[in-house]
This record gives sequence, structure tokens and C-alpha cells, in this order.
Amino acid sequence: MEVIFADMKRALIYFTFFFEIILNISVYAEAMPLSSHDVQWGFWAHKRINRMATYRLPPEMLVFYKKNIDYLTENAVNPDKRRYAVVGEAERHYIDLDMYGDSALSVLPRFWSAAVARFGEDSLRKHGIVPWQIQQTAYQLTEAFKSKNPARILKVSADLGHYVADAHVPLHTTKNYNGQLSGQEGIHGFWESRLPELFAEDYDLWIGPAVYCDDIAGEAWKIVTDSHLACDSVFSFEKELTMRFKKDAKYSYELRNNVLTRSYSREFSEEYHQMLKNQVERRMKASVKMVGDIWYSCWVNAGQPDLREISGYSPGAAEVVEKTVEHRAWLQKLLNVRTEPE
Repeated sequence: MEVIFADMKRALIYFTFFFEIILNISVYAEAMPLSSHDVQWGFWAHKRINRMATYRLPPEMLVFYKKNIDYLTENAVNPDKRRYAVVGEAERHYIDLDMYGDSALSVLPRFWSAAVARFGEDSLRKHGIVPWQIQQTAYQLTEAFKSKNPARILKVSADLGHYVADAHVPLHTTKNYNGQLSGQEGIHGFWESRLPELFAEDYDLWIGPAVYCDDIAGEAWKIVTDSHLACDSVFSFEKELTMRFKKDAKYSYELRNNVLTRSYSREFSEEYHQMLKNQVERRMKASVKMVGDIWYSCWVNAGQPDLREISGYSPGAAEVVEKTVEHRAWLQKLLNVRTEPE
């Protein structure tokens, strides 16, 4: 029995070793320059939003944020990497407002404790919690500023930027998130990926200096409200165009990485983009504004600590160790491996 256990333990060690090699390869691949076919809301947009938000900060914050702009850019996608590895992460990216009826925005409490008391935590998490997650992460960033913890400031800032950006996506506010309930399967990728792929080079995302936000909870709910109100045009315009286009004109086939892939045609995409009046660009621009504003507001709420004192910090070995621990935690959860005693 001891021999069998030793063999299983040895196999687990080998599996962990190769698993981490694969993870390192994937991280390296993500760091490579993006081609036009790689442009999507999930990666390009999140990274771009955090990067542009950094430039909106005042000099007192730029002394730290500008130095670490590459970290904030590259790690903007970390929450998406955790979606399938960390229990409780997936629901932080969306909220299905239509699950609460037509009066959802007037029924749902603005603060988490009140929402839990009324609906129960399990029910809330089942349908997404992004507006409350923005509030929670903003609180965490304020606390990180107060303690002048540079690693924590960067990590939470990157995550906060991601959640704010996700809340600006109309399809992150409905149970019909991919058109699966209306016969419009694929619309999520169309809005998030195909439109930026074709038109992002012309997006103007500069919006001026950050301004103080005295009601982060209110702003979080305004974001999802505006996003949800945009859902009607997202679905109705696509359906209207589909009726006007022949099926062979709606889609086209393109060679990507030597693989023939079906995509929405340029002609269909251009008309949809025009009907939406640059909606994707406008939501991205609103994201840049809100990310910068909330970062700045958290710093002000923390008493405007002097970030020059931590300006010499650069992410290094500590962050590598943290990622390794996260990977192993994921592996342990996957294989239900018991933690060995110290």
C-alpha cells in the first residue's frame, strides 16, 4: 500500500511539474505582440483600458503607477484566468439583471449586506455580482493605499480595472449573454471580438484627467444600468441585419493561424457597427474614465498617501511565488489533493 501511495505521489509531482511548464508557455504566448486577429475585449480591450486609465492619474499617483504601467496592462486579464480555477470568481464578471424582473434596478439593494439579507448569497452569486464586486474591490484598494503595500495596490488595481470594464459590456448584464435564448448564438464574440478586431485602430479612448467619485456604489450601478439599457439595440440591430443579409453574406471564412475560421463578414460587421453608432468604442471609453476615476478616488479616500515612498518597488519574485501558489491551489482543487501538514 505504501508503494502504491508513493507512486501516486510521484505521479502527482510529475504532473505538477509539466502543468507549470504548460502554464509558463501560455504566459509567454500571451506576452507576445497581438496581431489584428487577436484583438478582443477579453485581452486587448482589458489591457488597453488599464493602460489608458493610468495616464489619467495625477502626478502624485503617476510616480508609482506609470513606473508599473506594464504590470497593470499585462495583469488586467488575471481575473479571466482565474474564472475556471478559483471558486467564486466567475460570478464577479457579470450580473443577470433580467433574472430579477423588469424592476430589477429598483428592487436590488445597492450594498452587498442588504442584498444578501433580501435574496441570500447563493442566489445572488448564481446570477452574478459585478456591481457589488466593484465596491468590494474598491474598498480593498483603499485599504492597500492606507497600508502603502505596493504589491497589493498593483494587484487590486489591475483586478478592479477588469471588473469595471466587464460591467460596461451590455452582454454581461443579461441571462441571454450569447444570444442563446433568442437564436443569436455568437453575438457575444461578435460584439466583444469581431468589432474591435475590425475597428479598434480608429478608437479614440483619451478622456482627460481623473476626477473624484464620491459615490462608488452609485457609479457601479450606473455602469450596469447603462450597459443593460444598451442590450436592446445590441440584439435588435443584429436581428434586423440578419433578416436583410443572406446567410452566405452574413458570414465569411478567413484563414487564421492556418485554420479556416468562420467569422461575421466585414460588410455585416460594418453595418452593425454603424447602427450601434460606435457603441463598443463608447463603452470602452467609459471604462477608461471609470477605472481612472475609481483608482484616483480610492487614493483620495485613503488620505492621499505619498506614493513616492514606494515608487522604487517593482513586481518581482514575490509575484512569481504568488502565481505558483495559485496554480498549485488550482491543481489541488482539480485533483482533490489533501494538504500535507507542515
